Amino acid sequence: MVMPPPWHTYWRNGGDAGDPTKIDWQLPPGISAGEINWPIPDKLSEPAGDTPIVTYVYTNQVFLLVPITLGRDLRPGPVELRASAHWMECSDICVMADSEASATLTIADALKPSTNAGLLEEWRRKVPVPAKAGEAEASWGSAGATSNSRPVMIEWKGNWGRADFYPYANTNFDVQGTTTTLTGGADVARLQKIITTNSPQWPDHLQGILVGKLDSSTPSGVEVDLAIKPAAAKTAHAASGSLGAILFFAFLGGLILNVMPCVLPIIALKVLGFVKQSAEAPGRVRSLGIVYGMGVIASFLVLAGLAIGVQHAGGIANWGDAFRNPRFQFVLTVLMMLIALNLFGVFEITLSSGAAGAASDLASRQGISGAFFNGVLATVLATPCTAPFLSAALAFAFTQSATVIVGVFTAAGVGFAFPFVLLCAQPRWLKLMPKPGAWMEKFKIAMGFPMLATAVWLMWLSTTGDDVLWLGIFLVILAMAAWVWGEFVQRGTRHPGLAAVICIVLIAGDFGLRFETKPSPAAIAWQTWSPQAVEQAQRDGHPVLVDFTAKSCLTCQVNKRTSLEIDRTRAKMRKIGAVAFVGDFTREDPAIAGELQQFDRAGVPLVLVYSKAVSKAPEVLPVILTPSIVLDALGRAAQ
Repeated sequence: MVMPPPWHTYWRNGGDAGDPTKIDWQLPPGISAGEINWPIPDKLSEPAGDTPIVTYVYTNQVFLLVPITLGRDLRPGPVELRASAHWMECSDICVMADSEASATLTIADALKPSTNAGLLEEWRRKVPVPAKAGEAEASWGSAGATSNSRPVMIEWKGNWGRADFYPYANTNFDVQGTTTTLTGGADVARLQKIITTNSPQWPDHLQGILVGKLDSSTPSGVEVDLAIKPAAAKTAHAASGSLGAILFFAFLGGLILNVMPCVLPIIALKVLGFVKQSAEAPGRVRSLGIVYGMGVIASFLVLAGLAIGVQHAGGIANWGDAFRNPRFQFVLTVLMMLIALNLFGVFEITLSSGAAGAASDLASRQGISGAFFNGVLATVLATPCTAPFLSAALAFAFTQSATVIVGVFTAAGVGFAFPFVLLCAQPRWLKLMPKPGAWMEKFKIAMGFPMLATAVWLMWLSTTGDDVLWLGIFLVILAMAAWVWGEFVQRGTRHPGLAAVICIVLIAGDFGLRFETKPSPAAIAWQTWSPQAVEQAQRDGHPVLVDFTAKSCLTCQVNKRTSLEIDRTRAKMRKIGAVAFVGDFTREDPAIAGELQQFDRAGVPLVLVYSKAVSKAPEVLPVILTPSIVLDALGRAAQ
């Protein structure tokens, strides 16, 4: 393909705009064509607001090599190879084009190079070869991650100078065109790309080409299919001080759990019980305290096992992914608010009578078994309180290996058991403990406010724009349902069944409200274009803006970001009562093709502004728009 400047065609992944060339072969029996071998493209970056539009293009000339396989049973003689090529070529505008090609190949016993053999070999060297094992690797980063975007780090061994990564297209996620070069070394290139997705599952592989020596006239590259390692895989060799700090905070979090209202009352009572049991053998208190600690640690190890099981069930999708998922953030928001309401006393969380009875029987036993199950019961009571004190340590642990997870949970268990074991070793220190009393209820209520603050933070993290309003309404209705449950079902004496039905109705209606799709009033309300719809809008007294565009048109996307979908244009359209139509030419549409031809455009973009007067011809805006061009045209159309 030969392209005079400034025209260009596109690589197998056009990037933010552009379609790749496609070839349809018509071959005789016994001959088959493989996939296009794509040479290294150029990376084109066009400014468009805050985020540039990046495409991967070919300029001037490109050879697209296709391997042809000949069957062993072919008879000697000439055969005809035919193909239809379809491509998009762009400069300021984009045009879809196609062409037929044919060639004759002679099947013979001896090989004879064609006159273009040298040229073909030159272009074959521009096709990336598969990377060697271990030559490159990728891993998730964490800095700057959001609910739908996160960085991926790529390391490429070798002296490549300025390097970049060009991704293959994928329907499940996008790799942003912008590349950040990180500090590497003389023999390694380190790059950072940003991956965005609206799917709850993040990719586990990254395919594309690594291109090096971009400062030279002959860049070279390799094709890669990289398994994306968890961030922990790159930090496993981190300094022991970092892990030590996490273990310390896990211990500290477990220690703080002892002053939670659901745990504190049992500490003094159980130590006094142990002292009473050991009246005939003073050394027995210390032994019972150690057994209690073993019960606590065993319970925390069970929780560690559950965490490891959940992590493995999710494959490479670890808990760090979950915390960045909007759905999971929504669940956490609801959970934190319900915990806050529980601490405020709006409703109570209790074990069922059967479970409570079994737990009480086990914990009330004397001797070693009673001490052990007291530790288990204390852990169960403390579990709902772990979120505010252990979240940082647990979030770190869930992204690590099973060994680290066990270590963090063990440290938390040791911290939780430590005061009890210490008091059993020195019972006389009991007088230093705060006495249970009315202050504990007030402390419990006070602890609800940090939970509520956490819910607000998660709410901000998981929503944008008008979603904040709808989530706020959802939480208010859910809080009302919780209040009805606590006040009229748990503590009420009349009609608890009716109150329970009201709770169910409130919650069911609440979830229906939450998941209903709501349009954003800030965006332009684009309608599907048709000549009849435009004429009707004019007859109704509205100025009309029509945008003929395509997802693969680079200039179209630039115009949209810089001049159409901006606050000033939206405000102007609302002020004059303009109606907007979009003609999507991503796929062939004869009606749109005819409209483009009518206005002497070979392709999109084409932006028209119609006056309220049906008799007036529309104003054809330039190919490349600016906000002032659009605003001035809308102003004239409103006169």
